[in-house]
Amino acid sequence: MKQPLIIGTRGSDLALWQANHVQMLLKHIGVDSEIFIIKTKGDQIQHLSFDKIEGKGFFTKEIEESLLNKEVDIAVHSHKDLETEQPFGLTIAAVSDRADPADLLLVHPDAFDASEKFSLKKNAIVGTSSARRKAQILGYREDVTIQDIRGNVPTRVQKLREKQFDAILLAKAGLDRLKLDLSGLHAITLDPEEFIPAPAQGVLAIQCRTEDQEVIDALGKLNNKKVQRLISIERSVLNKLQGGCQLPLGVYATEYDGEFTVHVSFAQSWDSPNRLLTFISDDDNALPDTIITELKKQ
Repeated sequence: MKQPLIIGTRGSDLALWQANHVQMLLKHIGVDSEIFIIKTKGDQIQHLSFDKIEGKGFFTKEIEESLLNKEVDIAVHSHKDLETEQPFGLTIAAVSDRADPADLLLVHPDAFDASEKFSLKKNAIVGTSSARRKAQILGYREDVTIQDIRGNVPTRVQKLREKQFDAILLAKAGLDRLKLDLSGLHAITLDPEEFIPAPAQGVLAIQCRTEDQEVIDALGKLNNKKVQRLISIERSVLNKLQGGCQLPLGVYATEYDGEFTVHVSFAQSWDSPNRLLTFISDDDNALPDTIITELKKQ
């Protein structure tokens, strides 16, 4: 296997944290690597909400093209950003341990009200560009107003400090990884069994070419098989609904003593009624089909 391996990544603070984290893991197994930054469509178009951008995979497509063109050897992604079908010639060779999968509601002190659901004042303005988060927050708090927010994580936090929003919704894993200064703001962790995360939220995917067997073998040493099994359930539901990362779908799977529990939230669109369902089974292979059947029934 040629070394150093070239790691393809986006250039945001969070993406670079993820790439550096994988670089450190590779070093532990004796593999040298270098980081190569690639600009994606999602990085370049900052004035539109995600549902207005043409096509899919707008945080991953250019990185995957660099892999296929052999400009980089591996790619590190937030797993939830990846399409459920891999492009021909590419494979996910490893998934990371799972960081906290929860969403976080970050509330400006002027909008904090402990007597209200999620400690958010009545008629608050909430910033998020995720259809899933929009549908769920409106399901619990129909009084709030949703506004799209773009930019990387530090930019979003700054917009909240400037009172462009009363609160913003973010993945807790990203905030934990960046260790941002949140002083003065109220950080409310939303129970992932109540406010359902995106499939594979909190997990990193390490992708490479299917022809690079030595790289696949090396990355296999980093793979968390238990996490892989759980997010396989989550992403299978997404795949069977033929949804991209802008489908208002949350799926969160856990396993205890051989029994799988899957919490699902689903809406036809972000502004239509949101449904919450829970499924329990000891057969993880059959669960996605069971879930899809029930969703279609409803």
